Amino acid sequence: MADVTLDVWKDIITPENQVYRRTPVMTMKELSYCPGCGHGTAHRMLAEVIEEMGIQSETIGIAPVGCSVLAYEFLNFDMQQAAHGRAPALATAIKRLWPNRYVFTYQGDGDLAAIGTAETIHACNRGENIVIIFVNNGIYGMTGGQMAPTTLPGMKTSTSPYGREAILMGNPLRITELVAALPGTYYVSRHSVHKPGNVRKLKKAIRIAFENQKENKGVSFIEVVSNCNSGWKMTPVKSNEWMEENMFPFYPLGDIKVDGKLVREL
Repeated sequence: MADVTLDVWKDIITPENQVYRRTPVMTMKELSYCPGCGHGTAHRMLAEVIEEMGIQSETIGIAPVGCSVLAYEFLNFDMQQAAHGRAPALATAIKRLWPNRYVFTYQGDGDLAAIGTAETIHACNRGENIVIIFVNNGIYGMTGGQMAPTTLPGMKTSTSPYGREAILMGNPLRITELVAALPGTYYVSRHSVHKPGNVRKLKKAIRIAFENQKENKGVSFIEVVSNCNSGWKMTPVKSNEWMEENMFPFYPLGDIKVDGKLVREL
């Protein structure tokens, strides 16, 4: 944003006198995600919750490999990188060493639901007192749009150019429903960030998750169904429409487990 007057801790005022409130829990670095990507909005909701709870200095985030790794550049608190898929294992170690810290992972589907499946399942089964934020766009976004465990049947990717065939490539993995069935998960919910109302619901879910951690409730697991317009080869608007028509029926939004009890059939 060129020629902008700003106070790092307050608002951004453009030359046209438009005011954009910013949170000090995000850095001043311009987001580098593809236009239309949901990561930036997810970051903002996470940052706002941390600001409102007053826990910026007490929060530690872990992000592994993939588009999620860019979170370090935009979130203004302690962050640690993990090997691909291993964020829950690292979060476990950090939380056990510093039990009074707020610890979360921020992961994509090619990470959490693929190479990191074991770490995800076992951390959730043990009931580690952490928050897991899982962004699901149905493909490997950063590395070239390859098929992921979450890729839908018939969905075209760079490694399934004719569409995913379950008989050859297996069925998509509903990892969120899978972890909801484990005794160590206390709160499991699925959201999106493509419309203002959905963004507000995500923010509420993130707040619940961090409050649960404060009370030592176990794992809070939040999935964010998002688009990847560059990987899907669509405009941002078309990718959101495709997401509504195809992703949401397979990955329905809403709470799955609340206060340690299932509120929806798996």
